[in-house]
Amino acid sequence: MKRIIVVFAFFMVGVLGISAQELVTVFGKEVQWQNVLDAKKVKGEPVKWYQVNTEVDTWKKDGDILKCSGHPIGVIRSEKEYENFIMHIEWRHMEAGGNSGTFVWSSAKPGENRLPNGVEVQMLELDWVNQNIRDGKKPPIAYVHGEVFGVGGVEIVPDNPRGKRSKSVENRCKGKGEWNTYEVVCVDGTVKLSVNGKFVNGISKSSQKKGYICLESEGAEIHFRNIKIIELP
Repeated sequence: MKRIIVVFAFFMVGVLGISAQELVTVFGKEVQWQNVLDAKKVKGEPVKWYQVNTEVDTWKKDGDILKCSGHPIGVIRSEKEYENFIMHIEWRHMEAGGNSGTFVWSSAKPGENRLPNGVEVQMLELDWVNQNIRDGKKPPIAYVHGEVFGVGGVEIVPDNPRGKRSKSVENRCKGKGEWNTYEVVCVDGTVKLSVNGKFVNGISKSSQKKGYICLESEGAEIHFRNIKIIELP
C-alpha cells in the first residue's frame, strides 16, 4: 500500500508540473474602453503573462522591451481570456527570415506541434521568402507579414484568401532590426489587422471567438514592446 501511495504521489507531481502555468513576466497594459472614450490619462492595469510550454530563459524583460530567444517553440499566455478587444503590439525580428506571431482567442493548450489553437496573426521577417523558395518559386512578399489564419481546428473565413488563410493585400512590413506596429481588432469572431498604420487584412466568422492572447516563440529571436489591450463591451 505504501508503494502505491508513493507512486501515486510521484505521478501527481508530474501531472501538476506539466499543467502548472507560472508567471513569466508583467508586461504591457490593459486600458478600459471607457477611459479611452473619455480621453482620460490613465496608466492602465499591467498585463501578466503566464508560462505555457517554453523555458525560463526563453523570455527576458529588458527595460521596456520583452525579448524572446525563439527557443524552444511554444507560447506564453495572458492572465485572462478576452472576447472583444483591440490590441496594439510592436515587434521586431533580430534574425533574417525569423518566424513568430501572436494568437488571439486561444485555449493556450499546446497541440502536437507545440503551438495552441486560436487565430494566429503572423509575424515573419522579410528574408523568409528568400529562405523558403519551393520548386524555384519565391513566395509573394505580402505573405511574409500579417497573414491571419485559424489553427488547431479553428475555422475562419478569410478576407483575402490564400487557401484557408488570409493574406495581406499590401506589404507594409519593415525588415530585421526595425520596429513594426500591429493594431489587431477582434470583435464577435471578426479580426481586422492594421500594419504600420494601414488596415491590410482580416478574417470573419471564427469558430472560436473568446480565449487567451498568446505570444509565440518559434525558432528566432524577436522583441516586443508597447503592448496595449483595450477590452471592448
